[in-house]
Amino acid sequence: MQTRKKYIFLTFLVSWLLLFFFGGDHLRHFAFFSGRKAEARRNWPLWTDRSLLKSFADPEELQSDGDPSLPSPRERRAAWLSIYKNSRCRMETCFDFSRCEKHGFKVFTYPRERDQPLSESYGKILTSIERSRYYTPNPEEACLFILSIDTLDRDHLSGQYVRNVNEKIRGFPLWNGGRNHLIFNLYSGTWPNYTEDLGFDIGQAILAKASFYTETFRPGFDISIPLFSKDHPQRGGERGWLYQDSIPPKKKYLLVFKGKRYLTGIGSGTRNALHHIHNGKDIISLTTCKHGKDWEKHKDTRCDKDNVDYEKFDYQELLHNSTFCIVPRGRRLGSFRFLEALQAACIPVLLSDGWELPFAEAIDWGKAAVVGNERLLLQIPSAVRCIHPERVLAFQQQTQFLWDAYFSSVDKIVRTTLEIIKDRLLPHRSRSRFLWNTLPGGLLALPDFSTHPGDFPFYYLRHGSSPSEKFTAFIRAVSPASSLSQPILRLIQAVSGSHYCAQILVLWSCEKPPPPSGKWPQTTVPLTIIQGRRKLSDRFFPYAAIQTDAVLSLDEHTSLSTSEVDFAFVVWRSFPERIVGFPAWSHFWDAEQRRWGYTSKWTNELSIVLTAAAFYHRYYHSLFTEYLPAGLRELVDGLAACEDILMNVLVAAVTKLPPIKVTQRKQHKETVPQQVKGMAGTAGGRRFSQRQDCLNQLADWFGYMPLVSSQLRLDPVLFKDQVSVLRKKYPRLEKP
Repeated sequence: MQTRKKYIFLTFLVSWLLLFFFGGDHLRHFAFFSGRKAEARRNWPLWTDRSLLKSFADPEELQSDGDPSLPSPRERRAAWLSIYKNSRCRMETCFDFSRCEKHGFKVFTYPRERDQPLSESYGKILTSIERSRYYTPNPEEACLFILSIDTLDRDHLSGQYVRNVNEKIRGFPLWNGGRNHLIFNLYSGTWPNYTEDLGFDIGQAILAKASFYTETFRPGFDISIPLFSKDHPQRGGERGWLYQDSIPPKKKYLLVFKGKRYLTGIGSGTRNALHHIHNGKDIISLTTCKHGKDWEKHKDTRCDKDNVDYEKFDYQELLHNSTFCIVPRGRRLGSFRFLEALQAACIPVLLSDGWELPFAEAIDWGKAAVVGNERLLLQIPSAVRCIHPERVLAFQQQTQFLWDAYFSSVDKIVRTTLEIIKDRLLPHRSRSRFLWNTLPGGLLALPDFSTHPGDFPFYYLRHGSSPSEKFTAFIRAVSPASSLSQPILRLIQAVSGSHYCAQILVLWSCEKPPPPSGKWPQTTVPLTIIQGRRKLSDRFFPYAAIQTDAVLSLDEHTSLSTSEVDFAFVVWRSFPERIVGFPAWSHFWDAEQRRWGYTSKWTNELSIVLTAAAFYHRYYHSLFTEYLPAGLRELVDGLAACEDILMNVLVAAVTKLPPIKVTQRKQHKETVPQQVKGMAGTAGGRRFSQRQDCLNQLADWFGYMPLVSSQLRLDPVLFKDQVSVLRKKYPRLEKP
């Protein structure tokens, strides 16, 4: 009986404990407990208490949880689905791969109509495509199609808004519901919500859009591009602001922002809160509401003071002298400030929730930007202060690389877009994220050559490897004589005497057939004759016979000794990404003529090493032939000695480094063939004029002058020192 009472008592006690813990919140509704609970509860302050939160925010701000004009995710999704019926598109379902099988990745732009308005920015995009190596004027060869209708600004309040787009594109016989089409857009939607409404149905087209929401972005199909202004350069572009040893990681200001503050509407909440982190010392946050037509009607109590403080600082000075730059959302998710911060090496601190970052499919933004949360603005200062100086410098360097590689011009933005689409067509031959995020970048690392970083000349040091220990001698012969001349015989003997030589290839660029094999000299290495097309650009074609990493490019009249070849090759193995050779020129800016010039005189500077006697990596053959558009190769074929200049310009554009000159016994004397098909003129002034024209046309095509000058010449140790010959490794270099 006692045991039974104990069990009943324990059951009753446990029931009360469970009721107390799990139902305690409901007990306060009973009058019996209300008095005690009221006494027990601590009198906490209200969260909008003006005296406690005075230094952080006004109660009016805190009462509103978010911007009421901001559409909810469900509303944005509904608006998207009402316009874009193919929201589930993927490359496998909405792209016809068969169009790309026969002719490869070719891009066709619709013919431009005379009465069709075209913005300056869209004109630049179309020009970039038509200048690219993928352009085709034949729609039957095309894999991808670009509309001639300007779709960049789809704000119907804008003067550049094109109406009746649906009716126009339906009349295009190639439209096919948008399949295999690419549409560019910078501005979508309009006041007050700025939704992603483009005003027409894109069908199954790929959308390359700025300010892309992650919720409406179709991964692996759409492409997020940066927002750029109409003044963004067509090609070339300005350099980044971070120069070697010129800017320390820690600058005058830690964190800055200077820009518009929206008083009402979408995007106003984030920018209205920026004044909370301003301390006037190392964190500068300046806003102005003095913009737009009706700003005075909506101005608040802070406007007048903000407008005065706004004028005290120069925007460019803040960019130059700040480590981090706040990049908040505007009316749309993206802003011009993003590219401005990248160029200035001011690490972007992004406050734009839901923004699909530009080219995020390829670019690792975690190495170049700080992605913040709009609701956690007050944590940003402490977060950036915790970043180690070494990592800050790495961030700054990455901003400069990304700016130069993908964003400094419209050309690069468009080419990056096209290359990402091309990689999707052949995933097994696509670039890795390592290639996209490491110098020189994905645009200059061709997957058609290789997808393994160790095969490129840029990554040997990073991977702890070295180029192959042999080279291929590549001699271009243009002599019309049926018998071999003495210079080429001596050259073959000297080159084959090098124990680094793997093979000799002779590019026969004459109308007459080459001499029979019996008349060629006997060598210890294989000698192969390749029949050329008698074009100057042939010498840089990626011939399958070239198997070594190093190529020794030679003209038939070049005079070199075995010691010179050996020493130059040893030097090249230490600098495999550069051109290493003997005869050198230098370029200069002629202020009177206002054009670029060159000189072949021996001076203290050099920027061009002639490929008549030079080592370089075989990858540059692929880059020369496949990366450069056909128009540049045609330019080379029509101008004398332009191929030397173009190869040097190309390598300098890739590496941002000058070539290397090594010592030679005799000064190089250029020999001019008497008859060479495809070369205009002979020797003398006409050749000099053509080279000047070539140099200036290349600078115009690249948008800047890529050549880099140097005052360096490498000689062997103890070269011409008064010591015993037995102590010198290359004593024959000193013999006349």
